[in-house]
Amino acid sequence: MRRIEKPWGYETIWAEGPGFVGKVLHIAEGHRLSLQFHNEKDEAILVQTGTLELLLEDDEGRVSTRRLEPGDAARILPGRKHRFTALTTCDIIEVSTPELLDIVRLEDDYGRVPDAD
Repeated sequence: MRRIEKPWGYETIWAEGPGFVGKVLHIAEGHRLSLQFHNEKDEAILVQTGTLELLLEDDEGRVSTRRLEPGDAARILPGRKHRFTALTTCDIIEVSTPELLDIVRLEDDYGRVPDAD
């Protein structure tokens, strides 16, 4: 296992193999991840603790938000814009394909969006 510190909390990668990665995202209350999408990464999440707001783009390109509580799950397909916001401190189980660096950030509260040239 390995823990990776993030400006919004941390992630713990607990399983990694050919074709899959399992991790837990710990998001501190009031923090949110980048508005982002993945070109290849396919992921599914399960809220373990806390309350999460999930912003997610649908098949038609419309973006909506859902409130997720413990036991709620969602799938995020490649190419879909999405963002996680912790309404309370959250632990989220994520299982995905192994493209961990496949992140296209569109907005970020922590300055991690490349400058547009």
